[in-house]
Amino acid sequence: MPGVYGRDLDLNLLRVFAVVAETENVTAAAARLYLTQPAVSAALRRLTTAVGVPLFVRKGRGIVLTSRGARLQREVSLYLPKLVDAALAPATFDARSSDRTFRLGLSDDAEQWLLPRLLRVLADEAPGMRVIALPVQFRTVASALTSGAVELAISVTDELPSGIQRLALLRAGFVCLYDPRHAKLRTVTEQVYFAHEHVIVSYNGDLRGVIEDELKKTRNVRCSVPSFSHVGALIDGSARLATVPTIVADSILALRPHLRTKSLPFQFPTIPAELLWPLASDDDEPHRFLRAKIVQITSPGRPAARAAKGRG
Repeated sequence: MPGVYGRDLDLNLLRVFAVVAETENVTAAAARLYLTQPAVSAALRRLTTAVGVPLFVRKGRGIVLTSRGARLQREVSLYLPKLVDAALAPATFDARSSDRTFRLGLSDDAEQWLLPRLLRVLADEAPGMRVIALPVQFRTVASALTSGAVELAISVTDELPSGIQRLALLRAGFVCLYDPRHAKLRTVTEQVYFAHEHVIVSYNGDLRGVIEDELKKTRNVRCSVPSFSHVGALIDGSARLATVPTIVADSILALRPHLRTKSLPFQFPTIPAELLWPLASDDDEPHRFLRAKIVQITSPGRPAARAAKGRG
């Protein structure tokens, strides 16, 4: 294929050649092509130069094909319509037969609540489609999308390059997760909340989480972890507290129903989670299918219609 691309031939000349060969008249061909007669004649000269031998000879007031021109006409009539159809035909996509593999960037909380539901949908509607889930968070998602490391992502972020599309999916609320066998929380006041030890999620690898960043208040942090994966285990059997997104709490409680949640004792803003993808993929049919399924899973009224910021 590189050799084909490197040859000096404007494929538009073949379209001109096909019409001239059919009409056997440069003037008639020019009218059909909405070109001037000199432009058609110039195109034929360029094609003749590229081929290396005459393609037409004059006959009376018109022209006829040479033997080399007739052979070219047979080939052009066979392949040119297929090329035009391939360029202009609407895209066809059958989800059930698609074997597309997507690299999906997910914050660790989204991996918990979205991925199981998405895989169930794909098993029913696109059984050959596969997903490679990769970790992203609000500091890394932009570079992951622009570099092509992921094809779409679900995360929280601020500024994005102009070539990235964004669609708000959900808004996150946070709750206080605890083990009632060890943390006796009849009422959670600010004083009680800040007096307890906490497990936090920090992407910085330090003792600052979302409460420290948003409220500028410091908790009594016993343990900082990089993801929500094991927060439930770290709370289970202890008096420690964890501040987690509601949807993450739902996932933890499904596995550890003896744990409990309470509302936070202060006002805390909800955080939007967004679906992000490159503008260049906007009209890609498999990509659009996957985006639509993610939106469907997270639409209002569904159990999954709550999101997380990615830090606790």
